[in-house]
Amino acid sequence: MADTPATNGGSAQAQPSADQAPSLNALAQYAKDFSFENPNAPRSLAPQQQGPTINIQVNVNAKQLADTDFEIDLKLEGDGKVGTEVLFAFDLTYSGVFRARNIPQDQLHPVIMIECPRLLFPFARQIVADAVRNGGFPPLYIDPIDFVALYRQKAAEQGQPAPAAAGGNPVA
Repeated sequence: MADTPATNGGSAQAQPSADQAPSLNALAQYAKDFSFENPNAPRSLAPQQQGPTINIQVNVNAKQLADTDFEIDLKLEGDGKVGTEVLFAFDLTYSGVFRARNIPQDQLHPVIMIECPRLLFPFARQIVADAVRNGGFPPLYIDPIDFVALYRQKAAEQGQPAPAAAGGNPVA
């Protein structure tokens, strides 16, 4: 029996090795900064005539740490108000360190700014939901975020041409 694997008629060099395949790995993730306020408690915990108006702001920032390593900050800020009275407010920066290897340069920025926050979001969402619940309110489950649309919006604000999405598809 031969110890050399069959190449199906092709050269063994024709197929990329695992070391050459594009990869994105989460090395660490953590709450970098977190604040929850319930400024009018216990009055704010009384039954309300109407549900609160919820406002949420989302921002993504990235910093290159090494050739292949990036720190991504997913910042969620929000509050719940009835009229002008703040029932609760939160500010969370949830971060992760990611290693991106063998990703074409023209696709690296979208991968970092779309895929990395998409991986962080469920964990940040749970921290906010738990904090709001622990503050005496029903948990706030933030709707899923379209990070592709957020990426496009930021690119448009900066006057950049429509970038490619993480999958290499052109962004319309």
